[in-house]
Amino acid sequence: MYKKINIALIVALAFGIGYSVNNIAVSDTNMRIAVVDTAKIISASPEVKSLKAEQQTKMKEMQSTLEKAQSEISKEKDPQKAAKLEEKYREEINKQKIALDESYNKKITDLNTKIHTAVSNKAKTQSYALVLPKDVVFWGGEDITAEVQKEMQ
Repeated sequence: MYKKINIALIVALAFGIGYSVNNIAVSDTNMRIAVVDTAKIISASPEVKSLKAEQQTKMKEMQSTLEKAQSEISKEKDPQKAAKLEEKYREEINKQKIALDESYNKKITDLNTKIHTAVSNKAKTQSYALVLPKDVVFWGGEDITAEVQKEMQ
């Protein structure tokens, strides 16, 4: 009988100590949270500005190719030759479009990697436990956007 009471007492004591230790560990966290305005970083990025200028130049090249194709096709009297010219220019414009898309995607991926690296470095050096995009946070968090922009330069 005394053995059962002692075992029950030991189990209750172990449970109480375990619960207390867990409660202390959970309540003693000092978690730092930061927010980053990625849209602001992207819009201010010199890489994005140069990418836009490059895209506009390539689009003008595609437009001139298209105008040249329309001009040559409209001058051609033979329908078979006109169809061959049309196919030739369609392939050329498609190649230009694919090259444009691949270049754009690669540069955007590189920029995203650069932003992610800068945010990670800043979070590690300033001991942030969590960094969230600013547009998903209603309230709270330290804004580290300016610091990330400086690190990216």
